[in-house]
Amino acid sequence: MSQEQKIRLQKILADCGVASRRKAEELIAQKQVKVNGRVAQVGDKADPKRDHITVAGQKIETSNRQKHYYILLHKPRGYVSTMSDERGRKCVAELVEDVPARVYPVGRLDRESEGLLLMTNDGNFANTISHPSRHVSKTYRVTVRPSITEEQLVQFQVGMDIDGKKTAPADVRVISQEPNRVVLEIVLHEGRNRQIRKMCEQLGLEVARLRRTAIGPVKLGMVQQGQWRELTNEEVKRLMASAKPAARRR
Repeated sequence: MSQEQKIRLQKILADCGVASRRKAEELIAQKQVKVNGRVAQVGDKADPKRDHITVAGQKIETSNRQKHYYILLHKPRGYVSTMSDERGRKCVAELVEDVPARVYPVGRLDRESEGLLLMTNDGNFANTISHPSRHVSKTYRVTVRPSITEEQLVQFQVGMDIDGKKTAPADVRVISQEPNRVVLEIVLHEGRNRQIRKMCEQLGLEVARLRRTAIGPVKLGMVQQGQWRELTNEEVKRLMASAKPAARRR
């Protein structure tokens, strides 16, 4: 295989279910990846059929393409969206141990939040759904205290400055309202870290509960906390269709 025909290492690792492409790039940058005994660099390519590739000393089996799994997990509070944690916290990996492949999270859901988390061993799917340029919508049910004003609702809709950058307009509606408690549905079209919590904090609202109920057209439905199910082929297709770049949408 000529150099032009070789494949970027991060794509090989993603296709083998090691990690998403972005995480694979981090592993390469951390010098955990070797090709034929040589420490790899970001941007390196390899021949998955001939080259000996290791990650943290473990050989990666590249000869047989893995079956791809697309998992919808109902993440409970108290779990971090990683496969391992140096601080000993509970990880979502513990909840998908019975999946017949090593799957990893598509994006993140912070420790104190709950709800829909996608997991997969398909690097192309993970990269497409989580890439910032794709603007796949994410829907949340958020309980805030003490109450909310029309002006605060407008701030969600027009955007606000968070960490030095204005947020994209969000869709928001009041689901229910009672003394000292309001339940909102918020739809984000970008994926910034802890975005809803930071927006609420800026508006002086306390987040009592935050649950993600949908990603694009796929809904959490009746899956119980800590449980998972496989996405249907139709759901995978609809998710990928929803991740087309904005310029190509009609």
